[in-house]
Amino acid sequence: MKKAAMILTAAICAATFCTAACGETGNGSPSDSPNGSPNGSPNDAPADSVYSVYTPDGAPALSLAYAISEGGDAFDYHVVDSATITTYVTGNAPAADFCILPLNAASKLLGTGETYQMLGTVTNGNLFFLTTEGENLTSDNLSSLVGKTVGVVQLANVPGLTLQVVLNQYSVAYQVVTSDAQKAADKVNLLAVDATNVTPAHGCDYYLCPEPAATTKINGTASAPKQFRLAGNLQTLYGGEDGYPQAVLVAKKTVSAQAKGALIEKMQGAAEYLRTAAPAVVSGLLDGKRTEGLTPAFTEKNLNATVIANCSVRFVSARDGKDRVNAFLGKLIAVNPTAAKSVSDAFFYEG
Repeated sequence: MKKAAMILTAAICAATFCTAACGETGNGSPSDSPNGSPNGSPNDAPADSVYSVYTPDGAPALSLAYAISEGGDAFDYHVVDSATITTYVTGNAPAADFCILPLNAASKLLGTGETYQMLGTVTNGNLFFLTTEGENLTSDNLSSLVGKTVGVVQLANVPGLTLQVVLNQYSVAYQVVTSDAQKAADKVNLLAVDATNVTPAHGCDYYLCPEPAATTKINGTASAPKQFRLAGNLQTLYGGEDGYPQAVLVAKKTVSAQAKGALIEKMQGAAEYLRTAAPAVVSGLLDGKRTEGLTPAFTEKNLNATVIANCSVRFVSARDGKDRVNAFLGKLIAVNPTAAKSVSDAFFYEG
């Protein structure tokens, strides 16, 4: 009997030692040690875990170029249609461990902080004014838009809402119109336009257009009788060099702090990487991660250093950007109460 007890005790001790040494809990998740493993770096994702990362195509996808270039097996990147991005963070079993999505959508779907938390802002605005004959718009002369018509791509969504925020910020009166008959001489007239109708012949005094479409439109009229030129930067009008918090990176609360730290470190290197990376290389990195059949937002033909710079990729941590995010959400809600929601303190990751 004593011999049997000694054998059982030895077996239990061996099992306990193996569990501790392997750095795993009973369910196979990383241990709670600061580094997730006895000898690991705090910013190395657990070697036995693969985390899914989803982003809509376009400017947000650029923010992942550096992370993708770094390689490794810890993160599985997916560039998807922007119209479907919210489906990856909703439902009973959301597919995304990490996800980049517009701030206003994140506030409405995830603002309680119960399932996902915001790690930081990754893009800070990519909206520009185009004109053929108008003057360049600055904080000093924005009121010169009064009486003019501004065609806005996605007027009902963040681009149009942000323009209205900026007009309110400078106390410039405006109205949304659907026909010439509604236009007023004492207000800025905002007209919803499809991207295909952003042409010199369409008749608006200015257009508000996102990159890369803005640069494509300018280049496309280079030999036309009337040529588009860049006439203002909505980001600068809103917040100077800081722009406005456009797209944010969120993570499931259940993802380890170690994995979150690893991806945050990669995101912090994104801006510097994009300043020097060849556009063709960046385009190729994203091509390999797109959903099959998705028409690329960026190609070697429309991606260049100017477009990359105009997409305002810069990571700002949730801790550092909390006040800025709350302020912008409040301004969106003032324009349209259904456009966004106030978020709880639990929404902001403090790691």
